[in-house]
Amino acid sequence: MIRSRVIGTGAALPETIVTNDDLAKRVDTSDEWIRERSGIRQRHFVKEGEKTSDLALAASRAALKDAGIDAGELDMVICCTTTPDETFPATATVVQARLGMTRGAAFDLQAVCSGFIYGLSVADNMIRGGQAKTVLVIGAESMSRLLDFNDRTTCVLFGDGAGAVVLQAHHGKGDNTDQGILNTQLFSDGRLHDMLYVDGGPSSTRTTGFLRMQGKEVFRHAVTNISAAISASADAAGIPISDIDWFVPHQANQRILDGTAKKLGIPAERVVSTVALHGNTSAASVPLALETAVRDGRIKKGDLVLLEAMGGGFTWGAALIRW
Repeated sequence: MIRSRVIGTGAALPETIVTNDDLAKRVDTSDEWIRERSGIRQRHFVKEGEKTSDLALAASRAALKDAGIDAGELDMVICCTTTPDETFPATATVVQARLGMTRGAAFDLQAVCSGFIYGLSVADNMIRGGQAKTVLVIGAESMSRLLDFNDRTTCVLFGDGAGAVVLQAHHGKGDNTDQGILNTQLFSDGRLHDMLYVDGGPSSTRTTGFLRMQGKEVFRHAVTNISAAISASADAAGIPISDIDWFVPHQANQRILDGTAKKLGIPAERVVSTVALHGNTSAASVPLALETAVRDGRIKKGDLVLLEAMGGGFTWGAALIRW
């Protein structure tokens, strides 16, 4: 059967680093308060005039270089983002043009922090169905544009960045020893809207709006839902959770990462965590963490890698990959 194999990864972060002490000069908070509740030490913010597409483009170029291919070989670009450059057109088409890609298709996908997992699922199914052979999947965000700096409970948690992977069709045997994406599991529950949302939009307020969150409720649902998604993905592949080499979670909050690992009996040393340096970069967080672990040599060929995320909506999901 056809599998979607990851042949390249890339990442990009804005140059501007904002520490907890920097934020403490702007809002009523402290380094200790932020670290205790989230594990975050710093995050990156885009500067004036810097767009989500700029981050997406840089991450895409890095992923293409790592894959050893050029943009002309791509059949599709999927940009997973909550913070597009404009209401339309899709940020993916901006990236497509700037890469010099003149064929195929490009579109955005919106599932908030779960966006990259949803994007992998769409790309994987496009490849399995024969509609594409090589697909660029990007997670890119400028979350600082949605923050209310009068709300210390949310503005300290988020950051900006981008990550990307190149997927390519590859023939496998059809069992869990295959290299590539073994399965993806997607879920949502629209009844939980009010726990994490942005209070604006073109058809409601004609504004961008600000991010609003009920932190305690998000934490409770995150640990439960993410654990269920991980179990569903492992079960679908016929693999015990104990056999998975690396867990690359959405980098929302270190307490959520620790709570999920404890619930499933996952050793902390097998969980890739970059939240201290990046904060919550929404759809960019999983590919940023993935690229970090690939680049530093933790993730090696043949390893089983489980990606997972949960975001506003609520949306959540998991993807199991043999590297």
